[in-house]
Amino acid sequence: MKWALSGAMMGPKELLEVAVAAEELGYDGVGLSDSVFYPEKVSADYPYTADGKRMWSGETPMPDPFVMMSALAAVTERLIISTNVLKLPLRDPLLTAKQVATMAVLSDNRIALGVGLSWIPEEFTFTGTDMRTRGARTDEAIAIIKSVCAGNGPEWVEHHGKHYDFDRLMISPAPDRPVPVYVGGHSEAGLKRAARIGDGWISVNVPADELKVAIARLGVLREEYGRADLPFEIDVSPTDVHDVSGYRDLEEAGVTICRVSPWRMFGEEQTTAGRIESLRRFAETVIGKY
Repeated sequence: MKWALSGAMMGPKELLEVAVAAEELGYDGVGLSDSVFYPEKVSADYPYTADGKRMWSGETPMPDPFVMMSALAAVTERLIISTNVLKLPLRDPLLTAKQVATMAVLSDNRIALGVGLSWIPEEFTFTGTDMRTRGARTDEAIAIIKSVCAGNGPEWVEHHGKHYDFDRLMISPAPDRPVPVYVGGHSEAGLKRAARIGDGWISVNVPADELKVAIARLGVLREEYGRADLPFEIDVSPTDVHDVSGYRDLEEAGVTICRVSPWRMFGEEQTTAGRIESLRRFAETVIGKY
């Protein structure tokens, strides 16, 4: 089991300080959320709360994940820096591939890309992208990013799809190891996408029982797609697990990465000092005993 700090809803300078402390305490990674902007009015319910309301405000800090990845790569040496998750269909895939390739080289291959679709209609409207085609465009975008960041350094790539089309081109620099792409989503379509083309799956914040159902379904789908023998990370954020036995149970179910926000577990004040103290407590009471 690997342990990742959840970097959601922290300001950029605080996140740098907390991530450095996490590395010193033995954590393996940090995950960065993605929110381009906060629409004052939103025409869809948030899918992960009972009342459909967003659990953050417009003032909640949501630093650009790629800017933060670069900054974190500069102040850490070992942490795997990932997005959980980047709203990929809001972005041009070639420009995204360029950024990911550069960050992978800059960080000595410590970048992992977690991707999702986005649930907010206004994000698509205000960025001039099409929500109706987000799934199909994400499939193509993943293929493009994987071809650019295949781990062979700069090489000629091309893509001829329904939504994106380009002839042979080369992006440099490019990494000498593949950048893994993990797929988020609990829907059947999301699980199928992860099983079919992903190098792993990322959960949202849900109880362990829900995670086990999704993991079991992923196993069935990976068998159906003939990919059961390939390496596959399962990155989860359980809301009701707080002790060693609970995490061992998740590992037995297939979890490989556990993403945690210890300040919520211990009720620490959400200041930089409080977050770092809770990271230390979790490292002592869980990671150290694991």
